[in-house]
Amino acid sequence: MTDPLTAGALVGLAVQKFVESSAGELAKKFTTDAIAKIPELWQKIKNKLSGKHPTVDDALVKVESGDRAAIETVSTVLGTELITDPEFANELKLLAQTIQAGKIQDNSTMTQNNSDNARGWQTKVEGGTAYIGEIHIQQGQTPNS
Repeated sequence: MTDPLTAGALVGLAVQKFVESSAGELAKKFTTDAIAKIPELWQKIKNKLSGKHPTVDDALVKVESGDRAAIETVSTVLGTELITDPEFANELKLLAQTIQAGKIQDNSTMTQNNSDNARGWQTKVEGGTAYIGEIHIQQGQTPNS
């Protein structure tokens, strides 16, 4: 996360426990201390947004059951709160930075041996979508008249 102050990034960090497939997956990405701070971040967000609007309250419940669509709603409302309450924004930013500091770095190496003019791609992707590779489209030749 390059900018921990964006609402989407903050909510994404705070709800990892709900959307990760297992606690083991989360433990592969963060230290124990960082994992312990994630519920604190979520609770601060939840406390700030609770009671603002029935739709938001509903979204907060759905996020905890892993509903990814509800994350969008919560992110949008949190974005407004970050703008209108700079003290709250700073509090979340500091907590998010603490969590990010506990992110486990992947320093593993990858080896690939290609021969006979073969090509290969190796990547490490953390979230998001990676578009990797090449596409070659060769047009058919028209006969000479």
